[in-house]
Amino acid sequence: MLSPSQPSGLWWALLGVAAFSFTVPFTKAAVAGLSPLFIGSGRAVLAAVLAGFALALTRQRLPRGAQCVRLAVVAAGVVVGFPLLTSFALTSTPASHGAVVIALLPAATATAAVLRGRERPRLAFWLVTGAGALAAIGFASLQSGGFGLLHWADVLLLGAVVAAAVGYAEGGLLARELGSWQTVSWALVLASPLMVVLTAVSVTQQPPSATPVQWLAFAYLGVVSMFLGFFAWYRGLAIGPIAQVSQIQLVQPVLTICWAGLLLGETLTWSTVVGGLAVILCAGAAVRVRLKPAPEQPAVHTPRTLQPAKD
Repeated sequence: MLSPSQPSGLWWALLGVAAFSFTVPFTKAAVAGLSPLFIGSGRAVLAAVLAGFALALTRQRLPRGAQCVRLAVVAAGVVVGFPLLTSFALTSTPASHGAVVIALLPAATATAAVLRGRERPRLAFWLVTGAGALAAIGFASLQSGGFGLLHWADVLLLGAVVAAAVGYAEGGLLARELGSWQTVSWALVLASPLMVVLTAVSVTQQPPSATPVQWLAFAYLGVVSMFLGFFAWYRGLAIGPIAQVSQIQLVQPVLTICWAGLLLGETLTWSTVVGGLAVILCAGAAVRVRLKPAPEQPAVHTPRTLQPAKD
C-alpha cells in the first residue's frame, strides 16, 4: 500500500516528468543550429536569471553552511553535468534512442537515494527497477550494433544519468529544508559563474545562429527544463519516498519517443516501442512496492540527577 502522502508526491513528480519529456527532442532540435556547449551552458544561464529574480523578489534567506555544499552537488549534477553531456550526445544519436538510454535514471536515482538517505526498498522493488534498467541497456546496446559495442554517445548519456541521479537524490532531500523551487534556484545561481564563462567561450568559438524554431526550443530548455519543471519534480521527491517516487520517471522515455516521432519525424522502430513499453510497465510495478520501515533508533535514557533525601 502507498503511504498517505505518496500519491501527492507521485502526481507532482508526474507533472515534472511531463515537462522533462520534451527536453531530449527540443535539445535535438536545437543542436541542429546551435553548438552543444552553448545549449548546455546557455540554458543554465537563462534559468539562473529567472531564478535570481525569483529569489530576490521573495527575499529568500541565504543557504547556510552544509546546505551550500549540498547545493554544489545538486548544481554539478543537474545544472552542469546532465545538460552538457546530453547536448553533446544528441549531436550524433536520435532523440528516441537517447530517451530510452536515459530510462536508466530512475534506477540510478533510487540507488543514490538508498546510499544517501535511509530509504530501504524491498527486494521486489529492486527486481522491477533492475528489469527496467536492463531493458534500457539492452536497447542501447542492440541499437549500437550489439552488446559490448556501445557508441560514445551512449557513454555520454550514461554519464548524464549518473550526474542527474546524484543531483536528484540530494536535491530531493534538500528540498525538504529549503523548498522545491528554492533548491533548484539556489543551485542555478551557484553554478551561474561557471556557466556564464562556458557560454562566453561557446559564443567566441561559434557565434549562435539559429532558426526561430531552434531558438524556441532553446527557450523551452532554459525556462521549463532547467527551471519550472524542477518546481514540481523536487516537490514530488521531497514528499517521497525518493527511491519510489523517482520510478515515475520511467514513463518519460515513452512520452519522449512520442514527441520525437511527432515533432522531429523520427521513425519508431519495434525495438524502440518494446523498450519503452517494458520500462513503463516496470515503473507501474515499482511505485506499488512498499518500502521497508526505517530502522528505529534506540532510545537514549538520560540518567536522573540524584536528589538529596528529605528528612
